[in-house]
Amino acid sequence: MSHRTSILSRVVHRILIMLYRRRGWHFDGRHPGVAKCVITGAPHTSNWDFIFVLGAVEQLGLKPAFIGKHTLFRWPMTRFMRDMGGISVDRDKGANFVEQVVAEFGRRDELALVVAPEGSRRSEGDWRSGFYHIAVGAGVPIVPAWVDHGRMRGGIGEPIMPSGDYRADMAKIAAFYRAKRPDCARFQRLASSFAQQPPRRTAQNEAEQ
Repeated sequence: MSHRTSILSRVVHRILIMLYRRRGWHFDGRHPGVAKCVITGAPHTSNWDFIFVLGAVEQLGLKPAFIGKHTLFRWPMTRFMRDMGGISVDRDKGANFVEQVVAEFGRRDELALVVAPEGSRRSEGDWRSGFYHIAVGAGVPIVPAWVDHGRMRGGIGEPIMPSGDYRADMAKIAAFYRAKRPDCARFQRLASSFAQQPPRRTAQNEAEQ
């Protein structure tokens, strides 16, 4: 028996989708072709980000989920938050939120978790690594999604399966974002942070050449 969402969540969801469509967003991309994934939304510059991602992911036939502190899921908001896609995590000291989210992936057949890896609208382009550890722990791909509020555009890329080599995988992700918005200072910083460094030259290298 399928779970029927609350009236409130259905109304709010329809309002958000309406706002997304009325604002004239244009979205490039296709369904990632996977049942479970971590979607990274960047850059995080506006409160409209969630509405855009919700509408865009809806277009692709996915139901987005997001992480929320457990205190937000207390009655009377419990059902509403879960219906909207919220995943309750305990962020108190001593609690491992990555393990909590990985466990949630294990309990579901489908889960498209949307995260803002910058963590804050005030970010200069530095990313937190929690999303990566979640993807590795759950054994799911990372799907990069970008936003350009100035042009009312956005898009989604192909799934990137994490290899366990954080720097190498981040270099691939950064290259995707840099290509989509080469003028974005945050993406420039991200790309430079994970630029592939040439191998160090040693005395033995010199002798072999």
